[in-house]
Amino acid sequence: MFRALQILTNKFLTFVLKILGKNGTQFPGSISYNMNQHVLEKIKYPKYIIGVTGSSGKGTTTNLIYHILKEAGYDVVYNASGSNGIRGITTLILNNCTIFGKFKHEVLLLELDEKHLHLAFGKNKMTHLVITNITRDQPARNGSPDLIYKAIFDSLDEQTTLILNADDPGLMKATLSFPGKIKTYGINKMRDSYQKTINFSVDEAYCPNCHKKLIYSYYHYGHIGSYYCPNCDFKRGTPDYVGTKLDLEKQTMNINNNEIHLNKDFLFTAYASIAAYALCDTINIPEEKILDTFNKEKIPTKRGHDLKLGHRTITMLESKNENALSYYQSLKYVLNAEGKKVVILGFDNVSRRYKYNDLSWLWDVEFELLNDESIEKIILIGRFKWDVRVRLEYAKIPNEKIYMLNDINEIVHILKTETKGNIYTMVCFDMTEILLKKFKEEPNGNH
Repeated sequence: MFRALQILTNKFLTFVLKILGKNGTQFPGSISYNMNQHVLEKIKYPKYIIGVTGSSGKGTTTNLIYHILKEAGYDVVYNASGSNGIRGITTLILNNCTIFGKFKHEVLLLELDEKHLHLAFGKNKMTHLVITNITRDQPARNGSPDLIYKAIFDSLDEQTTLILNADDPGLMKATLSFPGKIKTYGINKMRDSYQKTINFSVDEAYCPNCHKKLIYSYYHYGHIGSYYCPNCDFKRGTPDYVGTKLDLEKQTMNINNNEIHLNKDFLFTAYASIAAYALCDTINIPEEKILDTFNKEKIPTKRGHDLKLGHRTITMLESKNENALSYYQSLKYVLNAEGKKVVILGFDNVSRRYKYNDLSWLWDVEFELLNDESIEKIILIGRFKWDVRVRLEYAKIPNEKIYMLNDINEIVHILKTETKGNIYTMVCFDMTEILLKKFKEEPNGNH
């Protein structure tokens, strides 16, 4: 009876918030969860409960999985809003239940915060979990990658089939102890791979089995690549699902000899695509359905919006605060682009989850890469723009290339009058929404 009251309360609050023009993804779940924190354990779940977690890339991966499942004819619900904490998850699940607690759809697909797995699934275990990577991320909240790993795997047992990124040795150590089924995916050496690490942030350098230093055949970024231990049997090996012939310019990649189209020319999109492919093949989605979705349907991307400002292109790269490797991929993307470039950096809030204004992660980001002649101007915005400027000065970025913008409402005017190159925004999710609104206010057909 009390469960029914919680479900009705959740549905009613969501309805009211929608009428008021609010998103309603968090508040209803907050109330319902506080009424009884075990409510999700009392739900009658469907055959498939699929989770996607990791330090970065989980939103894009979840979005791709959703479109493949939908095109394959499955009735699937997922948290498209990106609310991946326990309160957002509670809102979503209770809104899609009958008042008797029966989930109304065939598949529950969830992007999940790493630290909230145990809250969402205390007794109801996921059938499948995709883990994209584990890197240094939100250090004020998560501490080290080892603590993130522990938080994830303390929430799992053999009932869950894992889909792991084999290129991440910090994930592959699960093969040493996890009792359940494991499927792996990875991307073979590509044009932009390198022989020696060039990143500041290398989170895994030693064998988790014998603690000898790992030897890498190549790196893709950070500690992600092909590795082996010279002292024991721990190694990347050959993943179950292998990405080959990756061509980011053409936006194509082969997975187990099948060519797929990537919906964006980013490396993280390639990883999200092969993870989605692996998960869907594991649950027996017909291969032709998976390939059709990649190659025939224009799957919208959650990152990398392209707009126009007159004849110039605006590419909006969502770089996750407190995650140096997320920034690294954006930096590399900008550097690989042709022509003169204008880069917008900054943020008003370090995190949406807490109020700690820890900025130590700025020193893990390789802003030195922006010290390039193709970078015409760097515009700094947001409450922490002076902190970012100090970091850029240490990166030896010339002062004349840096523009401090005090009023965000002036962003379009400054771009038009002070710059000429194509525009790249490298900001976090909240600031992306603000900039997107400002750009769409311009009469340039950006709607």
